[in-house]
Amino acid sequence: MTLDKALVEALERDYTTAPVSEPERVMLDYVVKLTKDATRVSREDHGRLRAAGFEDKAILQITLIASWFNYINRVADALGVGRE
Repeated sequence: MTLDKALVEALERDYTTAPVSEPERVMLDYVVKLTKDATRVSREDHGRLRAAGFEDKAILQITLIASWFNYINRVADALGVGRE
């Protein structure tokens, strides 16, 4: 968990302009693509992650974590959890 409020705010505003490293930006691009339409994720996306320094185990972990959060958020949304 980060305590850098400015970074969190920058990521919330627009992750593409947030002050993150190139590997972090590649990872975020991948996670956004996975979230929007996982069927569009390709070997080229995995290749970009590898070129940014992520090994296969890390790519699997990134994919699993992002997918799990997507799943949990959809369940919560469907059940109205957290709505006023």
